Amino acid sequence: MPATVRSEFSLALNQVATERGLDPKIVLETIQAAILAAYRKDYGTDELDTLIATVDPDTGEAKIMKEGKNVTPPGFGRIAAQTAKQVILQRIREEEKQAVLTDYQTKIGLIVPGMVLRFDGPNIIVDIGRTQAIMPVPEQNPGERYHLNQRLTFYIEGIRETARGNEIIVSRSHKGLVEGLFHREVPEVAQGAVELRIVVREAGGRTKIAVFSKQSGVDPVGSCVGQKGVRVTAVINELGGNEKVDIIQWSDHPKEFIMAALAPAKDIDVALNDEAKTATVTLPEDQLSLAIGRDGQNVRLAAKLTGWKIDIQGKPQAKPDPAPPDVVEEKVAVKVHA
Repeated sequence: MPATVRSEFSLALNQVATERGLDPKIVLETIQAAILAAYRKDYGTDELDTLIATVDPDTGEAKIMKEGKNVTPPGFGRIAAQTAKQVILQRIREEEKQAVLTDYQTKIGLIVPGMVLRFDGPNIIVDIGRTQAIMPVPEQNPGERYHLNQRLTFYIEGIRETARGNEIIVSRSHKGLVEGLFHREVPEVAQGAVELRIVVREAGGRTKIAVFSKQSGVDPVGSCVGQKGVRVTAVINELGGNEKVDIIQWSDHPKEFIMAALAPAKDIDVALNDEAKTATVTLPEDQLSLAIGRDGQNVRLAAKLTGWKIDIQGKPQAKPDPAPPDVVEEKVAVKVHA
């Protein structure tokens, strides 16, 4: 057979392997398996275990061998090529998907750009570049409304086995999304000068982050907030624009850490019970709603952030001394006069 034919088949084999990101040996093995499938369909036999399909990697010539003998039927090459086409494509698609899954296995825990492709019942199918991922209901942000062709940033939560096989799972509710966004928006975090020590989140409501500086002279809170709040605003916008993000200085002193974690509440007193690991917090009545937050969200996240059970109590307010009788009469007289 002319050398040009050999090189054309070899070139085609390597081209398919390169385009699909596969090993040429895998493509060749796939073709051999497809040829056996074609032989079974057209020449049904119970002796498949004793048959071997071979494909010359240079010429592409296919043979069916049995115990070292060539038992290829006349004209089988044309039949095999037609019958095996779909099998070959299917196997290559499977191998390609496996190669993509292997690639994304290394990206678990990272953020990627994506686009809402379609809705599959309550789940959302997302285009993340080389493949598609699924965002189940628990991974969706309850504060967001999604629409077709919407471009968002997603957190790769993992790869799970579903009824359709292995699927890449992405998330908009995972705390890792917030961590990834700060790594992207804050150079000090990306370089390791500032560490996101603890992140707790209730998606769509509030996130609290305890930050710590590993480099002297670097303000961890200021670095994450940015000049005029530009960095934290960029993160909030990526989270849908409605989620509050509290950035707190990490402290080894529990009292200081708990006081900071209950922000934006002020004038806080903390009493600790080290054995039960509970903190009794007292603060003015007008600060109670800020410390507790809507539906208890602020104090709940503060407890998760610090690792302490927090009990909140209001400080009794001192009653003002009653005014002297003559002063009261004067005020009443003025009021009546008015």
